[in-house]
Parts: sequence; C-alpha cells; structure tokens
Amino acid sequence: MPTVTVIQPKVTDNEHRLLRIAAYCRVSSNSDDQLNSYNSQLTYYTHKFENSETETLIDIYADEGITGTCEEKRTEFLRLIEDCRKGKIDRVYTKSISRFARNTRDCLKNIRELKSLGITIMFEKENIDTANINDELMITIMGGLAQEESTSISQNLKWSIRRKMKNGTYSPVKAPLGYRLKNKTLAIEESEIKIVNDIFKKYVSGCGIKGTADYINNKYSDTVNISYSSMRYILRNEKYIGDSLLQKFYTPDIIGAGCVPNKGEKDMYYIQNTHQPIISKEIFETAQVLMKDRLITKKDPVIYPFTRNLECSVCGNHFYRKVCRDKYYWVCNKHDYSASLCSSKKITEESIINAFIRLFNKIYSNYAELLLPIQKSLQELTIKQTTGNNDVIELRRSLLQLKEQLNVIASLRTKGFLNEAKYKEQSAEINTKIAKLNKDLRLLSQSEDTTLKDMEMLIDYFEKREHIMIEFEPQTFEFLIDKIIVKDSILEFHVMGGLIFTEEI
Repeated sequence: MPTVTVIQPKVTDNEHRLLRIAAYCRVSSNSDDQLNSYNSQLTYYTHKFENSETETLIDIYADEGITGTCEEKRTEFLRLIEDCRKGKIDRVYTKSISRFARNTRDCLKNIRELKSLGITIMFEKENIDTANINDELMITIMGGLAQEESTSISQNLKWSIRRKMKNGTYSPVKAPLGYRLKNKTLAIEESEIKIVNDIFKKYVSGCGIKGTADYINNKYSDTVNISYSSMRYILRNEKYIGDSLLQKFYTPDIIGAGCVPNKGEKDMYYIQNTHQPIISKEIFETAQVLMKDRLITKKDPVIYPFTRNLECSVCGNHFYRKVCRDKYYWVCNKHDYSASLCSSKKITEESIINAFIRLFNKIYSNYAELLLPIQKSLQELTIKQTTGNNDVIELRRSLLQLKEQLNVIASLRTKGFLNEAKYKEQSAEINTKIAKLNKDLRLLSQSEDTTLKDMEMLIDYFEKREHIMIEFEPQTFEFLIDKIIVKDSILEFHVMGGLIFTEEI
C-alpha cells in the first residue's frame, strides 16, 4: 500500500483573532432620566467585554439627545456604519431595535448592508441575532412596531405643545439676540440691548439689510457676526416688542421630516406682552413697512461664486463684490467700511478667475504625482489608528467617569448635601474637562477618515475629468475650494482634503 502522510492545516492568525465588537446606544432627549439611561448603556457595554476571551470591544458609538426617526441626524450611528464598511468591525451589539432605528425602511436597509459585509447585529432586548436569517421577518415586525411607537410619541408631543401654545403656557426653547432664557421665560441681556437698538435704528434710517449687517459686524466685530438671512430674521422678530408668535414652523406628519415654515397649513398663536420689550412698536412697524416695500421693488442679492469664500489675511473679514466703471472688484468688508481699520487692497474678479484656472490645470496635469502619495500615507495612518490602538476606548471611559461624577454631584445637590454655588463650581470644572475630551475624541477618531474620504473624492474627480479648464466653471470651484485667503498679490487656495496651494495675481 502507498504511504500516506497527513499534513495538518495551518492555523491562520484570523482563526485566533478575537471578534471585533462595536456597541451602539442612543437616547432620544436630553432629560435627566434619559441621560441616566445613556450613561447606564455606556457603563454596561464598557464592562460587558472586559474579560471576554472571544470578543474585544473596538468602540462605543453613542448618540445623546438625538431622535431615531431619521438616521441622517445621528452622527455616531453614521460613523458606525462607515467603520463597518471599512472592515473595522465584525459584530454590533445594541440594546433594542428601537435604539437602533425607529424607521422600518432604514432599519432593514442597514441590517441587510451589514449582513452583506459579513457583520452581524445582536438586539439584546428582543434576543434577535441577524446571524440567523429567519430573524429577518421578526425584525420587520419589530421595526414596524418601533416606527408606530415613534409616530405615536411624536403625535402626542405635538398635541401637548399645541395645547400649551393655545392656552398661553408654552415656554420658549431658545432666545434671540438681546435675550437669555431664565426660568423658562425671555429675560433681557443688558450687554446686547445696544446692538439690537442699533440694528433697528440703522435699518429704518434707510441703510438696507446688507448695509445694516456690515455696519453692525464692523462696529461689534468682537461680539457678533450677523449674516444677511439672520439680519432679516431679527428685523421681522416680534419678540423685540415683547410679543410672541408661536408655531412659525411645524414638522409634517412624515417619518424623518424636518421643520418647515408655517405658511397657513397650521394654526399660529399670537400672544401679547409675554416678556419685556427692547424696541418700540413704532420703530418695529416702520421696519416691517420698509421690508415689505423693498421686497416688492427689489429682489434678494445675487450670491456670486466667491461670496463668503474670500477671506482677508489682515483682519479675517470676508470680501464682497463691487462694480466700478463696468469692472468687478472684490474688497474686504472692513477695509471698505474704513481704510484705517484694514490695509488690504481690492482685487479684480478677473484676476481671481484666472488664478483659479491656472491652479486647476496644474493639479489636473499632475494629480497622480501630487495626490496619490498623500492618499497612500492617509490610508497607512488610518490602518495604524484602527489596529491595536485603545486611545478611543480610553477617552470614552474617561468621558463616562466624568458624566458619572456629574450625576453624583447633581444627586448631592438634590439631597441638600451640596449648596448651589459649590455645585456650579464643580459642574463647570467637570464640563470643561468633558469638552476637552470630546474635542480630543473628534480629532482622534474622525479627522483622518474625513481627510482620506475627501482625498479619494478629489482623485476620483480628476481621474474622470477629460480635459483642462478653458473657461471658469462655478460648480467646479464650489466643489473643490473650501476658501481663499487673500495675501496682497497672493491667493492662498484651500482645496478639499486639507490641501493648500498659492497663486499670484
């Protein structure tokens, strides 16, 4: 008989590799009870995999105070899906289907995509594991119930808000310029009264919306920076005469729909004397008449390709477009208001266009040599960041500990063991630490991924491009350029992906 030698299979590193686990948790409001639930979920998943011999926790994705009806609003959920696509995760744990999504369509779409990537999801409350294909029918049913639950909650909440508006007990959720929220009502902010008064006085004197915005931004440059649309909102806001118009916006009864202006579809409620006024009714009514007349006789200003994209290197203000002797120029806002405030010079629109076309053609002709090495370096950096790096987990654990400290001192204050002054001092200190950790976390976990994605889009664009640029293309400019900093005779172009190039004008 022939001699048979059995060659044992080699055990690969993948067979010894621990399953890479991601945990997703979410609460849908910022109330104290919900925040406790949020912290509980973080604590649970942090400790769940500490001593596991088969699974290792890669990251915790936690959306705080975010609705589940529309996934576009959940930044951490979107980061989870993106990391799954990049192959960083093998399995996802979440408390329940309603935590994962309250929209059946989005729920099933994401589950199917993750399954196609070989990633399973464990819904712990329902004890459903997507590793078992028969569970998809159950997921459809449970997702539908979660969606109905969300719709019911939303309708009840809307009814409650409308009832409060109707009987005059509704409390504002934010304060406009010149006010602050105190004890659920609007209270005047003394440091901003003069700004509001100057806005209305300047406008009714005939300055116009843009001229008023420029005047205020220059006069109070250290305090405010008001856009054209914000200025229109301020001038139309009845709150400055002490009244409140409620339900200016509403949310349609559609899952995932955002707020839209109320143009007569829903009731509005006008309540007089809800708080202390800043502006007299005479000045306010004069402003309304002027705005109505100008709306009839003049269209809104045109937004040009370089609007809000040109920055002054001297003072940091934006440039805006002017015409002189049938020639178009761009000039710094502050310099145009007063040359003594900024020494920058005006530049012709033609020179900006020519500089952009030159820069574009240089990049197009050399994109392989310029961009591909940068892409490779970013890919290597991303791989290093995601393999064996526990910095993200440690930062999240530190955040969890700080949030637990906030809960403890809040409890001590409630029980009378900590006075209000001491509570504010300690909570302010903890919140400062939380803000720093959140900033570090964002820089660590997102910056490389975002830059790499931009670089991939940039390379893909130039690979598909078939010719150089002959004439200015506004859409191409908007796609490629984040901003331009004007430095005398040099334009510093900030291109998507964090790249910076300079061109002379």
